[in-house]
Amino acid sequence: MTPLDKPIKREVQIDDAPYVLTIDPDGLKLVPKGKRNGLLLRWTDLVSGDAALATALRASLEAR
Repeated sequence: MTPLDKPIKREVQIDDAPYVLTIDPDGLKLVPKGKRNGLLLRWTDLVSGDAALATALRASLEAR
């Protein structure tokens, strides 16, 4: 297995809009192309389940 020791960047299309996905040793970052701020998901949050809890909370607030 190859260790993840430096960032990997890839462009993805989401609903016809370009985004940049960066995978690095700290986690994942998804940012609209040409912008600096976006969503950050740390590996520790993903493994501990905090990411799932945050997603469920956000979904429940958006459903109102």
